[in-house]
Amino acid sequence: MHHHGYLWTGPKDRFDQEALRRPPHPAPPPGGSRPELIQRYREVAAEFPTSDLPPVETAYWLIKPHSLVRGTWEEAEEAASWLGERLTDYASRFASERDRDIMRLAPLVNAAAEQLHSGADVSYGFYLERPSYLHLAVVTCTPNRSLPTLPCPLG
Repeated sequence: MHHHGYLWTGPKDRFDQEALRRPPHPAPPPGGSRPELIQRYREVAAEFPTSDLPPVETAYWLIKPHSLVRGTWEEAEEAASWLGERLTDYASRFASERDRDIMRLAPLVNAAAEQLHSGADVSYGFYLERPSYLHLAVVTCTPNRSLPTLPCPLG
C-alpha cells in the first residue's frame, strides 16, 4: 500500500461545478433522450477523467492524469507530513482567521496520519481569499479501500 498526494487551488465557482467533479453514470442516457442530456453526458464522460478539478469522491483522483500527482509515499506519516507542509504554506491565505492559526493544523495532520495508516483517504478543503478554494487530498492506493478496482496512476 502507498499514498498519492493531490493539490488543487482555483476559483470557487469552478470548484462548484459539481457535474464535472462526478464520474459519469456507467450507462449513457437511453436512445431517444433529449439531445441536451446526451450532449451533457458526453461532455462529462470526456472531461471527468482528464480534468484537474477535484472529484467529489476522493478515490477518483486515481483515474485522473498522473501529472496531477504531487507526491507518492510508502508511509502514512510521510504523506501526512506533506499535507502539513501544504497546510502551513497556505495558512496565511485562509479566508477564516480561525483557520489561519497554525496550532490548529497539528491535529489535522495527526488525524490524517491515522486515517492513512488505516487505509482510508484524506481530503481537506479551505476557502482562501475570495473567491478561491484550496483542496488537498492523499489517496491510498493498491488497493484503495473505498474503490478497490481503481487502477494506480503509477501502474
